[in-house]
Amino acid sequence: MAYRKLGVDTKHRRSMLANLTKDVIMNGRVITTETRAKEVRKFVDKMITYGKNGDLVSRRSALAFLQNDTVAVKKVFDELAPKYATRNGGYTRVLKLDERRGDNALMAIIELV
Repeated sequence: MAYRKLGVDTKHRRSMLANLTKDVIMNGRVITTETRAKEVRKFVDKMITYGKNGDLVSRRSALAFLQNDTVAVKKVFDELAPKYATRNGGYTRVLKLDERRGDNALMAIIELV
């Protein structure tokens, strides 16, 4: 599976993507750079798919990725999974914004559909 390195080492990247995933799950939307939004979309969709499976293995896999954040995992399994029960994927959308003023990075909003 091809992935973006995002200019950081592996531990930082994994932690950053887990934190962004938790933020999208808990808040519904996050403003970040476009490349980070496109990368985190995969993980948010995977977490909701785990929630739709609903078994113990899926719950433990979600807990492992989300750094044992039981509140976020509970929200995925109890609120988001039933909401998207009839949907076959595509649980997030990425909306492009203007460039960031300081470094001209392309900004985007990632939100749950």
